[in-house]
Amino acid sequence: MHLPALMLFMQEFWAAEKLPLAQAVPFELALEEVFLNIVMHGAPAGAAPPIEISLVLFDDALEMTVTDDGPQFNPLSLPPPDVAASLGDRPVGGQGIHLVRQMMDAVSYQRVGAHNRLCMIKRIQR
Repeated sequence: MHLPALMLFMQEFWAAEKLPLAQAVPFELALEEVFLNIVMHGAPAGAAPPIEISLVLFDDALEMTVTDDGPQFNPLSLPPPDVAASLGDRPVGGQGIHLVRQMMDAVSYQRVGAHNRLCMIKRIQR
């Protein structure tokens, strides 16, 4: 799937569940970051890798799972960036997953068969 289709899926889910629009922002940012990482690092140049997203609503939280069939890679294994360092002194990479970790209440990774599965959970208020 392409990012616009994934975002549309999320927006339609949000509207169908009548969730407050402001609470969609962390999920949209996380989805964009994870999607771009998969496209940039998990697929041959110019290829659109198969990516699936699932959203599961609980009483007080939403779980978003992103699954791809790229090479095994656990983004949570990256060390946290030195956010105190100046931008010029920071290495390229790792900032996005750090942002995802900061926005979500829980983030986990699993390799399931030939698939990477990144699960993100955040409490929401209806």
